[in-house]
Amino acid sequence: MKNLNGLRQQSNSLQRSLSRDSRGLIALLLLFGSACSPVETTVTPTAVGSTQNLSKNSNQNPAPNQDKKVILTTFTVIADMAQQVAGDRAIIQSLTKIGAEVHGYEPTPSDLQRGQQADLILDNGLNLERWAEKFYGNLQNVPRVTLSQGVEVVNITQDEAAGKANPHAWMSPKAALIYVENIRKALVDLDPTNASSYNTNAANYSEKIKNLDQKLRETIATVPPEKRFIVSCEGAFSYLAKDYGLKELYLWAVNSDQQATPRQIQNVIEQVKSQQIPVVFCESTVSADAQKQVARETGAKFAGVFYVDSLTTPEGAAPTYLDLLTYNINTLVKGLKNSEQ
Repeated sequence: MKNLNGLRQQSNSLQRSLSRDSRGLIALLLLFGSACSPVETTVTPTAVGSTQNLSKNSNQNPAPNQDKKVILTTFTVIADMAQQVAGDRAIIQSLTKIGAEVHGYEPTPSDLQRGQQADLILDNGLNLERWAEKFYGNLQNVPRVTLSQGVEVVNITQDEAAGKANPHAWMSPKAALIYVENIRKALVDLDPTNASSYNTNAANYSEKIKNLDQKLRETIATVPPEKRFIVSCEGAFSYLAKDYGLKELYLWAVNSDQQATPRQIQNVIEQVKSQQIPVVFCESTVSADAQKQVARETGAKFAGVFYVDSLTTPEGAAPTYLDLLTYNINTLVKGLKNSEQ
């Protein structure tokens, strides 16, 4: 009888992560198996995003009869944002893993399963997830919310993507506040029982973003205006550049599977030379070879990578969204200032 009761509890745990159609069958199989031998099964939801916070959440065992909502995000940066608002009241998971390039991601069958089992999906929109519509087309009755809704869009100005929306709105702390508010609304609508917690967490997190915004402005203000260039592989800093008075230069507008073209490389080389820009950078999720070529041919220094489309592990430089912004700005300013010495 003890084994049978234990197995019933384990079956209940498994049912939360399985589709509704298969629940009855699995429960029957587990109960039938108790006549043969004891079975021990542990199901622990995995979470990727702000790994410091999300991993803590994933190791918690929900209280008896407490079903936490499962929120799936398209990439790790907004997973962290969602985790800050959700706290310990929901399970946050990222579809893409740490270090993955989100633009051209190809969902797997297991991703489709995760999507179908989620209570809500949060995406960025603005054509960041070019695979999203096909992915959603294979899901049934799973609500989703696009977090960039309400953001003042900055358009791409060069290459074949000219005129289209730049998707990297989260790189602006001002826009990030809109993301947080959209997350708050989505969680409250999905889980009104925990609305008070979501509202409080969102307010506290928004205050942290505002404080960081001010610190970053003060950091950038230490660089003379005429020297405030940010040269990257991808044009992912348009929103940040607009906020902080930076002059942006990049190899390509949006990450793709292709390498930079000779024309794109030559264009950046010419501008780095003419503007006497001392440092260039790339992003963590793409190859830096083309930008290192720019550095060699101009005499500029390749000063490292920025984090945009993915967070890092807790041991890395950008385990949270706030860390990501801080690291990028500090790295940029340090590179520009070191070049003056």
